[in-house]
Amino acid sequence: MSAPGFAHEALVYRDEPGYVDGAAGFARAGLDSGEAVFALLPPTGAKLLRDALGAQADEVRFVDATEIGRNPARLIPTIRAQVAEIGDRPVRGLGESAWPGRAAAEYAEVVLHEALVNLAFEEQPGPRLLCLFDGTGVPGEVLGSVANTHPVVTDGARAVSPAFDHGFALDVFVAGLPDPGPVSDMVHFCLDDLPELRDLVSVRARDFGLPRNRALDLTLATNEMVTNSICHGGERGTLRLWTDADTLVCEISDSGHITNPLVGRIAPQPSVQGGRGVWLANQLCDLVSIRSTPNRGTVVRLAVRR
Repeated sequence: MSAPGFAHEALVYRDEPGYVDGAAGFARAGLDSGEAVFALLPPTGAKLLRDALGAQADEVRFVDATEIGRNPARLIPTIRAQVAEIGDRPVRGLGESAWPGRAAAEYAEVVLHEALVNLAFEEQPGPRLLCLFDGTGVPGEVLGSVANTHPVVTDGARAVSPAFDHGFALDVFVAGLPDPGPVSDMVHFCLDDLPELRDLVSVRARDFGLPRNRALDLTLATNEMVTNSICHGGERGTLRLWTDADTLVCEISDSGHITNPLVGRIAPQPSVQGGRGVWLANQLCDLVSIRSTPNRGTVVRLAVRR
């Protein structure tokens, strides 16, 4: 059951005219009917949309998806913020989260994000969303998931997706993450090991060449996740570190179970316990990947680029 007004559609485009026709048509229809419109797009798509809308582009709120959405876990909070700032007017938004050139781990989180959108607006007012996918530049596994995560898909023709699955987000959330390959460090930890773990991450970040502020970000995010493991994951866990091209990855795993796949994607409220550590990690890191099951426990991967 979705909140009143919420809709989640996908447009698979294969050239610039297809992008412009679909995106501009969707935005213009909203503006002409008095709706507020926001566009959470990469710069290239934003320019195409601005040019197509002409003077009407000044009525659209543009947000750079490549900046705020580098970590896809920040996209739902951004959409929520747009809806809240606009107020009582009907809202429609355009988004492109799976732009060409992302890393494989980022695409995996895009798929989870698109699935979680359907859960995020189940009970609160939501916008009418049109998500854009490059049919020639996005990996096949991402395009293949579009029909699972969007109730309506336009790929040549607009049609209801028979493959849409409201529970797809949970299926992704309980799936395992791919093996990282060679790992430089592996440490089994408990509460007494927290200072040493912070030192280890700081040293590896410095050796990898992360700027000081980014090294501090990763260390702080790791501290939050390790603390979560100690408090909620059986008082112990395992930390692993490795590098992947220009990225340093820190993984924390434990025996705990996260039941809410939206953890860290809703701004923490003073009156509500939990979720603050994951929220902070999402703000600090370039990518955060979380998977959790009752049998295998929880795995959190924190990635920061050099």
